[in-house]
Amino acid sequence: MAASQIPPQPSFETLSSAGGSSRYKQCPVGRTLERVGDPWSFLILRDASQGLTRFDQFEKSLGVAPNILTKRLAGLVESGLLEKRRYSERPPRYEYVLTDLGRDFQPVLTALMAFGNRHFFPDGVASALFDIETGLPAEPVLIDKVSGKPIDGRSFVYGAGPTAEQDVLDRVAFMGQPRG
Repeated sequence: MAASQIPPQPSFETLSSAGGSSRYKQCPVGRTLERVGDPWSFLILRDASQGLTRFDQFEKSLGVAPNILTKRLAGLVESGLLEKRRYSERPPRYEYVLTDLGRDFQPVLTALMAFGNRHFFPDGVASALFDIETGLPAEPVLIDKVSGKPIDGRSFVYGAGPTAEQDVLDRVAFMGQPRG
């Protein structure tokens, strides 16, 4: 790759049809977006993390059309973020509960909430995260577990991991070049 050539950015169609064979197969952001890359999926996971489990609960909370909700729930089950469990035999009814993978996604939702509150609510926060013991609003930050430093874009840089293939090495090299 030429030093001045910018790697092409993936389209959502490229990512969602990649099936693991795309040149973006090593991108953790791309792989995550393949599974939860639309607003409805994020909102379903938000509601599931707050205890909603049933189709009618999601439908009422989100105001989403049933056909869209059915498709998004199936996708989240297929991706391993939700588990579909039968809670009624007659008529057959199911609930959707977070898996370990789904629970591990909660900090992503918290980061999105904090970002949205900081940048898109100039008149004041409409919803927030509160400490159960003190009742005080939380101010979420992403912290590096090793150093204890906030990950804010000033103290860290993206780099290639131990299993990086050539396209990742090229992208990292490109991103490390001076801009001007």
